[in-house]
Amino acid sequence: MKFNNINVHISKKAKIGNNVKIGDNTIIYDNVEIGDGSIICNNCILGEPLNAYYCGSEYENPPLKIGENALIRSHTIIYASCEIGENFGTGHRVTIRENTKIGRNCNIGTLSDIQGEVTIGDYCRLHSNVHIAQKAIVGNYVFMYPYSVITNDPTPPSDLIKGGIIGDYSVIGVHAVILPGIKVGENCLIGANSLVNRPVPDFTLVSGEAAKSIMDVRKIISLGGKGRHYPWMYHFEKGMPWAGTGFDTWIQGKQ
Repeated sequence: MKFNNINVHISKKAKIGNNVKIGDNTIIYDNVEIGDGSIICNNCILGEPLNAYYCGSEYENPPLKIGENALIRSHTIIYASCEIGENFGTGHRVTIRENTKIGRNCNIGTLSDIQGEVTIGDYCRLHSNVHIAQKAIVGNYVFMYPYSVITNDPTPPSDLIKGGIIGDYSVIGVHAVILPGIKVGENCLIGANSLVNRPVPDFTLVSGEAAKSIMDVRKIISLGGKGRHYPWMYHFEKGMPWAGTGFDTWIQGKQ
């Protein structure tokens, strides 16, 4: 373990793996576990206590587990009671609230806000300024572009929470808004600035405010007119597990 000793606080109840680097002014609370080879940059807070911490003396911080080879950039705050898989990365000033589960090989961009009790699958890419409300479920291999939002309150303000659902391999465009409880299917494309207020079937492109079905994504012609781009997994492999082998070969190996 390597860390600068300028204002670093690490609880004696934390478990820090091998070859972990921790930057200045970072606080790591009780029951945080950080996997081998991780880098925690300056001014991070890991295991941020839940509200009960401030209300009574019997509080015990729930575990926060972060897998191996994480890169958590400066000013990120991750609450207690989260579970995050290996090869996790954040931009700067990311907030991840309690009871969130994030799979393997995910990245969450600068100023993104995950509001707790959220489930995110493997190999997801959330770009800067993405907001996900409580109870949302994001599948595997999902891309969410800047300022996209998943909401959860159909009659604000209320205590009725209905998290949105995003299916595997779907792409959510810039400034798109998914309204409470709406399910977006697999392999969907949500156009920029869309307001999604009804379920979206698999392989559907929707766009507009309110969003309307435009076509099957498999009919979209790639820019330059060179074939069809979707499903995108056959044309994009950077950082994906099928890189170098192709999607078909990879998926067959999983079956």
